[in-house]
Amino acid sequence: MSSERFAIAQVSPYAWDAHHEVNRYIERLSDDLCARGHRVVVVAPADSRELVRESRALVRRLAEHPEALWSAPGCAQVVAVGHGVAFPPTRRGSSASLPLDLSRTLEDLLEHAELDFVHVHEPFAPSTASAALRHSRALNVGSFHAAAERVVSTQLGRRLTELRFGRLDGRTASFRATADVVGRFFPGDYRVISPGGELAERPARADDELVEIVFSAEEERGALRTFLRALRRLPPALPWRATVWSRWPEAHPTVSLSRALRDRIHFAGPEHGSEAQHLARAHVAVAASSGAAPAPQLVLRALAGGAIPVAARMPEYEEILREGELGLLFEPHDSETLAAQLERVISDDALRRDLHERVAGCHAGLGWARVADRFEELYHELAARRHDPRGDTAVRRRMESRPMIDVDLHMHTDHSPDCATPAASLLEAARQQGLGAIAVTDHNEIAGAFEARDLAAANGDGPKIILAEEVKTADQGEVIGLFLQEKIERGMTLAETIAEIRRQGGLVYVPHPFDRMHTVPDYSDLLEVVEDIDLIEVFNAKVAYAGFNEEAARFAAKYRIVAGAGSDSHVAQALGSVRIRMRDFDGPQEFLESLRDADIVRNRKSLLYVQTLKFIQGRGAGRSGRKPAPSSKE
Repeated sequence: MSSERFAIAQVSPYAWDAHHEVNRYIERLSDDLCARGHRVVVVAPADSRELVRESRALVRRLAEHPEALWSAPGCAQVVAVGHGVAFPPTRRGSSASLPLDLSRTLEDLLEHAELDFVHVHEPFAPSTASAALRHSRALNVGSFHAAAERVVSTQLGRRLTELRFGRLDGRTASFRATADVVGRFFPGDYRVISPGGELAERPARADDELVEIVFSAEEERGALRTFLRALRRLPPALPWRATVWSRWPEAHPTVSLSRALRDRIHFAGPEHGSEAQHLARAHVAVAASSGAAPAPQLVLRALAGGAIPVAARMPEYEEILREGELGLLFEPHDSETLAAQLERVISDDALRRDLHERVAGCHAGLGWARVADRFEELYHELAARRHDPRGDTAVRRRMESRPMIDVDLHMHTDHSPDCATPAASLLEAARQQGLGAIAVTDHNEIAGAFEARDLAAANGDGPKIILAEEVKTADQGEVIGLFLQEKIERGMTLAETIAEIRRQGGLVYVPHPFDRMHTVPDYSDLLEVVEDIDLIEVFNAKVAYAGFNEEAARFAAKYRIVAGAGSDSHVAQALGSVRIRMRDFDGPQEFLESLRDADIVRNRKSLLYVQTLKFIQGRGAGRSGRKPAPSSKE
């Protein structure tokens, strides 16, 4: 595996000072990644006003001092971007944040922090994780943990969630059950990376000791009721005692207990030892969630501590226990069957020994190092798809003395069916705008570019013409070929169209990739060909919503793809409404290297004005769409 080290933001939707399984997962993963040399920052809401105040002060410093994000001692620094807001349904004491007061802080953080990855956990809206996905300029990994439907995202806001999840470059699920549930609503490639557990050495015990049963109150309160009701059903002569461990100040019984039963149950908290210590001393650990707030990591921690899990038949629990191979199961809410399973494991020494041996045998795959290994593998796999930003430095040095010119890389003539501007009018407008080079990119046609080139050569006064074509694929949007030699037929796949551009020695330019007013490729389509894209249009002057351009800029930045821009002019008056200021070039290689150091300059023009002109001129174009249009002088 590559030795490259990354800067990673781990983003939680839950208040960091709340004890939530997602936060525990992030903490352990971050510790292991830090130990391997990666730089990790944890981004989350928090209930602590002091932590939020300090974090916002840190974010304000990042504009001038980006390295301040990594200056704190220790491993992963926590940046609390705002206050947590309740987000039901969720476990007692936990919360997720709505991106109201924290959205600007989060945007500033992700704009100025120099990150390779933004790793969002449970990125359902409304939450910090969802907002981070919106503002991220890095590669995005999404981890899904709970095998539960989120009604707000899957029903009410499904389309918006689909678009947001479209920004994920990699997806993971903690369990196959999670991948199945989330994938049902949001199809994708979910790599299953199950959580780890804190392995603990078990103390030596005498064979005649009482069977220790531990219940950790990490699930919903109803789970404790089911457990206590099961204990009431156990025969009095069985040799057992139980501990109910809770991190909360008090965990009172929720059902009535006899005095004899109360004498056998100990209610404990952190002051009596950690959960891990209690699990390492226990023979049996019970997980009795009915599905309201399951805690699958609790079952993993029980296995890591060497206890035998007796768990409700929840999808995650069954998956962890390999359908009963590593523990015993019972139906949710069924205290009678739970009591019967406890009776079996208490009274049957051979069964208990067998299950203990199976649990011990699975320890090799339980550690958090395995989880970090899998994520490192994913990070390196995604990072390998980024382009080398260095380019060809020798070519750029050769061009340092070249004059600066203004270039427009996207425009149409009357060879496009939706444009009525003759090539001569386009050239006249380009000269008036002071453009040194233009790419003529007619829809599925290169004749307009040839005509413009011949006219420019005949006049002898420029501008330089880049022969190009905007080709419509079968069903994956459009792609522009720059520096072409001949026409490319429409209707091929995106990969086939790119291959044809390459065959001609051209450059692959993806226009308005996220403008949903056009036919555009899916995000997954772009990821399949990202290594073959030479440049991306990060500013199209004709898009109706600025967010489409911003999304294109984010995609180009995270994959380190050269940025382009164009007016997408269909009328001469719109030409040069955006231009690229770059060194003069000769051929595709020099063009691409010059573009690496170029500036994009925008001129403000009324979109309504140029669209109206396009409509008026197009109506008068007749069936061929070739009626001459007035030049920008008229």
